Amino acid sequence: MQNPNFWDNQEHAQNISQELSDLVSEVDTWSSLQNQVDINLELAQDLSNERDQEIEQEIEQKTKELEHTFNELEFFVFFQGKFDDRGAIISISAGAGGTDAQDWAEMLESMLLKYSSQKGFKPRLVDRQSGQEAGIKSSIFEVSGKYAYGWLKSESGVHRLVRISPFDAEKMRHTSFAMVDVIPDLGDAQEIEIRDEDIRVDVFRASGHGGQSVNTTDSAVRIVHKPTNITVSVQNERSQQQNKETAMKILKSRLAQKQEEEREQEERKIRGNVQSAEWGSQIRSYVLHPYKLVKDHRTGLETSDVDAVLSGSIDKFSESYVKWLAKEGKK
Repeated sequence: MQNPNFWDNQEHAQNISQELSDLVSEVDTWSSLQNQVDINLELAQDLSNERDQEIEQEIEQKTKELEHTFNELEFFVFFQGKFDDRGAIISISAGAGGTDAQDWAEMLESMLLKYSSQKGFKPRLVDRQSGQEAGIKSSIFEVSGKYAYGWLKSESGVHRLVRISPFDAEKMRHTSFAMVDVIPDLGDAQEIEIRDEDIRVDVFRASGHGGQSVNTTDSAVRIVHKPTNITVSVQNERSQQQNKETAMKILKSRLAQKQEEEREQEERKIRGNVQSAEWGSQIRSYVLHPYKLVKDHRTGLETSDVDAVLSGSIDKFSESYVKWLAKEGKK
C-alpha cells in the first residue's frame, strides 16, 4: 500500500485495503481478548489474600464471558483451507424430478440466501432460470463477506428431499434432488490466464419466468471453456459487457478451484491417502414425511427441526462439517 502506484488500479487497491482492514480487525479482536484476560487474572491474584464475595462473582461472570468469546473465536482456527476467508459463488440446479425438483431447488436457494444474510454476508443474484410451473431450473449468486466460502462450502453436493408432493393430485410421496455448487470468489483471479481460442462466447436475450424474453437486446452471456467444458451463463447485469465480465470472473474462480482440487488430489496420492471424490455425491437428506428429519451423511449430524433449517438455520451443519474436514485432514 506504500507503493506510489498503489491506487492506479482502483478495484485491486480497494481489495487490498479491505484485506488490511480485516487483518487489523482480527488482530485487534485477539489483542482485546488477551488484555481482558490479563486484567481478570490480576483481579483474581489481588483477591487471593482477601475474601470479597462481590468481586469473586464479578470475576466468575467475566471468566464465563471470556470463555464464551474465546470459544467463538477459536472456531475460526478450523478455517484452514486456502480460500476459506474469501467470498463465495453459489450455483443451484434442479435434478431429475420435474416441477418437484425445481421447487426444491428454489427452496434451497431461499435457505442459502437467508443463511447468508443472517451471517451478515451480502448475497447478489447473478443468473436465474425460472421453472415452467414453479421453482427454478438454476440459480447463481455471489456472497461477499469475510469467510463466506468457509461457512458455505459445507453445502456443496446433492441435496435430497422426501415429502408429499404439492404438485401431485394423488398426494403421493416424492423424492427430489438438487445440486448445489459452492466455489470461492477469487475476484479477477489474476494468476488464471484464459486464452481467447479456449473459450466460446454466446450472447442471447435474457429470459424471465417461463422462458419469456425480458429485454429486446442480446445482453445475456454464456461462456464455454473448451478444454474443461466448464460453462458459465450470466444475464442479471445491466449490459452485455457487464454480464461478460461477471461470467469471466466466475469462470476464472472455477478454474482456480479446479486447479486447487487437482493439486490436493495429487498430494493425497503422494501420501498414499487417496479417497473417492465426493463432488456430486448425496450429502444431506431432508425428510418432511412420514417424519421430520434433516441428516448430513458426511458428519452424521441430524435434527428434527426441518422448518428452522429451511429458514436458514444451518450454522450447526456448517460448523460440524468444518470440524469434520479438520479431523479427516482435508481442507
